[in-house]
Amino acid sequence: MPIRPILSFPDPRLRLPAAPVTRFDADLRELAGDLLDTMRAAPGIGITAPHVGVPSRLVVLELTPGEVRTYVNPVLDNVSRETIRHIEGSVSMPGVTDELERHAHVRVRYHDLDGAERIEEAEGLLAVCHQHEIDQLDGTFWIDRLSRLKRDRVIARYNKLRRA
Repeated sequence: MPIRPILSFPDPRLRLPAAPVTRFDADLRELAGDLLDTMRAAPGIGITAPHVGVPSRLVVLELTPGEVRTYVNPVLDNVSRETIRHIEGSVSMPGVTDELERHAHVRVRYHDLDGAERIEEAEGLLAVCHQHEIDQLDGTFWIDRLSRLKRDRVIARYNKLRRA
């Protein structure tokens, strides 16, 4: 499967909400495979179709090598009041990270690649990844969750890395 070019921050397409997937076919499976190869090459642990310029609600995660998870049209169904802090970054903004606060436990409703509806309970890093990637599908880039001061610092670090 080909490695696709990843959009780089501040590409405005990263801020657009993705459209729901309506066709569960070979093209969707091919896109999911391309996303996996692209994510591994980046490298990263999560990627969405919008990261490669495809405005579809598709997420691929691989938190543990070889354990690939694919989510079509994921939505947060329930979230805990309890929160955790975790370091986050993006394949569209390589080289910079910062700590964000997220819900510690989430329930995600999604479809698999065959179109079957599924529900998944997640906590810890998986819960963080779900929230991060669903934000991206909704057009919310991860740095939007930072304070203005932290966001400005992350952007300055990223711009410095790009110039180097």
